[in-house]
Amino acid sequence: MSEYAITAKAKKPALLLLCLALLTGFVQQLAAAELSLEESWKILSSKNYKKKARAIEAIAQHNPPEAYVALKAMLNGQLYYARRSKELYILKEAGDNYIFTPLFAGEAVTRESKRGFKKIRINNRLRSLIRQSLAVMQLKDDDADVRLAAVQELLKNPEAEAAALIASLIDKETDSRVQKAMRTLLAINQLEYGDEAAHPHAIETLAASLNTSAMNALRNYQAPNKVLEKKARAAIKRINDQRDLYAKAETMFFGLSLGSVLALAAIGLAITFGVMGVINMAHGELIMIGAYTTYVIQLLMPEHIGLSILVAVPAAFVVSGLVGIAIERSVIRHLYGRPLETLLATFGVSLILQQTVRSIFSPLNRSVETPQWMSGAWQINEVLALTWNRFYIIIFCLAVFIALILVMKKTVLGLQVRAVSQNRMMARAMGVRSEWVDALTFGLGAGIAGMAGVALSLLTNVGPNLGQSYIIDSFMVVVFGGVGNLWGALVAGMSLGVINKMLEPWAGAVLAKILVLVFIILFIQKRPKGLFPQRGRAAED
Repeated sequence: MSEYAITAKAKKPALLLLCLALLTGFVQQLAAAELSLEESWKILSSKNYKKKARAIEAIAQHNPPEAYVALKAMLNGQLYYARRSKELYILKEAGDNYIFTPLFAGEAVTRESKRGFKKIRINNRLRSLIRQSLAVMQLKDDDADVRLAAVQELLKNPEAEAAALIASLIDKETDSRVQKAMRTLLAINQLEYGDEAAHPHAIETLAASLNTSAMNALRNYQAPNKVLEKKARAAIKRINDQRDLYAKAETMFFGLSLGSVLALAAIGLAITFGVMGVINMAHGELIMIGAYTTYVIQLLMPEHIGLSILVAVPAAFVVSGLVGIAIERSVIRHLYGRPLETLLATFGVSLILQQTVRSIFSPLNRSVETPQWMSGAWQINEVLALTWNRFYIIIFCLAVFIALILVMKKTVLGLQVRAVSQNRMMARAMGVRSEWVDALTFGLGAGIAGMAGVALSLLTNVGPNLGQSYIIDSFMVVVFGGVGNLWGALVAGMSLGVINKMLEPWAGAVLAKILVLVFIILFIQKRPKGLFPQRGRAAED
């Protein structure tokens, strides 16, 4: 008998087994397709894992609205069925109680124990099948973000089955972000299981990805030759360089958001200091009042958190402004021309305001809830995400600054404020009531400080000592930018915020502030009047 005949005979059993396997798979798919959706839900409560697998495949093929929730709950061990009615429930624990919510219509059932309900058991094969089914359902979703999330989930564990699934869908994908994530997953699979000829293209594809799985695949790659090893090292270096660049961009963004708060806090101080020459040590407490106003508004509008922030902005301006006018009329107007005494008096006012807040709200910190429209982040890529609350704070700071510039340039109050600031005696001779200009100016600066408190309440807890953390920074911004200059306050606030955040990663938060203070001291030695020196009476003084 020839060698070819023996080989042919040896191949017959293998071919027969392959045909049987294909036929079995075809029969299983046909059986799954023949199962109705109602039958599939009932089979989930059976003890036969093969039947459960057929039911899961049928549910995934029909893809009803409850499919994703049910399969996800089954994967997490939260899908139960009632022993008597066999109806499906999703379990949620609430303290010592168990809440069973019907998968379909019906009221939730609360129990102290799980008696009367039984968990739907699954094995490793079913877990793999459920994960694959969930990915298939998400990858066929109309929403590109859902499809992208599905591919990113598969990237956490890029198996050969996931690669085969992605390969069958990538040509039909229309979203560029999803396609890029799919190509990354396929490249990882090629690098691990593909031929050596496909490795250069896979390395090149992974070098353009910032996904953590891509970096891990390149680091774990055992190159068969030095050429591929060199390519893999170059790809790793390229990814690290891109990550460092985006990390700096994120730090810059955080610095701008911090600078926006500093600018808001310092603008009001720059106005009062520039017009009246008053060193207001209670300015931080006016910021605190604005933050507590936001907290109270949310208590009054618990069902409209998103709207409450919009209401809190004018409310904080009015409340802090009225408090500022009261401080000016009762204390500061008697101390003009005596800066040391105004410093001591406003420091005493700050202590009174702190104790008042402690008596009303207690010394405990309060939290302001972030509205839904300010929650989350703008995910630019795998390593760079810009949080919406900080983004809106930057926009808010610029909007307040533009509005204040328009007030100072286009209104009668702005004209009088500039006149008093440049030459108080001449303004009085022209009929300007400087005492009311002082009161309104102090109220305007206090109101802007209150709006800074609204922004600050979204970034940190609200407490009686909130303002003390920003009063020194506000004075540094005013001195650095130029006393009484609005543009100087904006530029100085943004600059100091960015510099502070740039220094923090390697110097630490405390040392970074010390270095910033040293920088300002050295800068003032060279330019005593700051970045933008003021003109007029204040400059002459």
